[in-house]
Amino acid sequence: MTVTVYVPRDAAAKAVGADAVAAAIAAEAAVRGLDVRLVRNGSRGLLWLEPLVEVATPHGRVAYGPVDAADVADLFAAGFLAGGEHPLGLGPTDEIAYLKAQQRLTFARIGLADPLDLQAYEDQGGLAGLRQALAMAPEAVVEQVTQSGLRGRGGAGFPAGIKWKTVLDQPAGPDSPKYVCCNADEGDSGTFADRLLMEGDPFCILEGMIIAGLATGAAEGLVYLRSEYPDAIATMTEAVAILERAGWLGADIAGSGRGFRIEIRRGAGAYICGEESSMLESLEGRRGTVRAKPPIPAIAGLFGRPTLVNNVLTLASVPWILGHGADAYRDFGMGRSRGTQAFQLAGNIRRGGLVEMAFGVTLRELVEDFGGGTASGRPFRSAQLGGPLGAYVDAPMLDLPMDYEALADAGAMLGHGGVVVFDDTVDMAEMARFAFEFCEIESCGKCTPCRVGATRGRETVEKVLRGEDVARNLVLIEDLAELMRDGSLCAMGGLTPMPVLSAIRLFPEDFDRAPAVAAE
Repeated sequence: MTVTVYVPRDAAAKAVGADAVAAAIAAEAAVRGLDVRLVRNGSRGLLWLEPLVEVATPHGRVAYGPVDAADVADLFAAGFLAGGEHPLGLGPTDEIAYLKAQQRLTFARIGLADPLDLQAYEDQGGLAGLRQALAMAPEAVVEQVTQSGLRGRGGAGFPAGIKWKTVLDQPAGPDSPKYVCCNADEGDSGTFADRLLMEGDPFCILEGMIIAGLATGAAEGLVYLRSEYPDAIATMTEAVAILERAGWLGADIAGSGRGFRIEIRRGAGAYICGEESSMLESLEGRRGTVRAKPPIPAIAGLFGRPTLVNNVLTLASVPWILGHGADAYRDFGMGRSRGTQAFQLAGNIRRGGLVEMAFGVTLRELVEDFGGGTASGRPFRSAQLGGPLGAYVDAPMLDLPMDYEALADAGAMLGHGGVVVFDDTVDMAEMARFAFEFCEIESCGKCTPCRVGATRGRETVEKVLRGEDVARNLVLIEDLAELMRDGSLCAMGGLTPMPVLSAIRLFPEDFDRAPAVAAE
């Protein structure tokens, strides 16, 4: 009897030995004369358990992890191919508490099969949204996206339907094309949801892009992917080729007479290219610098043509919405934040990984219930939400609901869903210095408030760290932050004050430095 064993091909799993584990399983099965079918699936997102090995049994899939190549012989001896007990055994995969408590819509398929198995994708509900879109008028598709309440998952939270409608309303023709650009330049520290999806369920993203093209009248799509993600680039490139061969991409999608093609474009890894206009500059072959707005990309984007720019998670949410209906998607979430968000737990946390939950889950639930608290076991002190330009929160804010408006009211932001945790040993003055330094390094340099402000900000925080005229320099930092926030061309400089000012406001004791005493 053939037994199917799943070993992730995700970059995070490979980084901790998944390839060696897969090779060891194949070799051990051959030595024992056992018929094992090895499937390299996507990661489930339980990163502290990688490599997570699963075995298909008559009673469902059973998980083991984290598995090292040296553990494989013992696993076979314990009868793991039949779900036998072993110290690394985690029981039925679907019963793992971290997974069972989630509300996975966008990530529902990830980890179930080989991410490049198109038949498995269809068997698990894939392409249902695209088939529905092909039977609808473009205006009706846009209306579904609008009514779902889907907002951009890249950080700003702008309503997706409004963007789509704006592009749809622009004229198009043979000599005036429209474009769909998927911004896959995932550069925020502590975030990895885009990568997990690109490596674990690439067809979902591409299906969303095709639907977007049909809805807006665009005939060409581009995925802008950073060069630091070689596995994602390879997987997405192969996924495009598979869809082309199957007739789901090209001049005539599934015999509908409507066409759409997709190209994968690799960026050099500049953080600023996560900003949509900088990304467009890079796609056009120029240095990634911010464009002044207006005009917005939906009116004059790539090569001056109407361009829909959405990030990976936004586009990957669309197939579920079209397949299940806008009302079903709106049933998840709270207030103006509808559907689910992929939260990524990183930093000093015991159980780092991906958690997809409806908006409204509290930070405490994410950090303590899912994450298990700090990895060090020391008290929680802070978390940074929304990437390196996001605000810091403290322990009294743990009961904040993760919702765009609730976080904004508290002086924080959701961003791309990253949650980077710190224990009580963190020096928040040093973190404020890092925020300015990060902006100084990553600024495109086009506007003075960002280019010069970040450098002066770092220098001023360093004076505070040395205890030089602390009160006066803290006032100077606040003035500088106001200038950067109000005068920068884009969110790079405009958001840099957020982590700095939140650190000063919530942790003033870390900035109360005495002057350094020189050694005699």
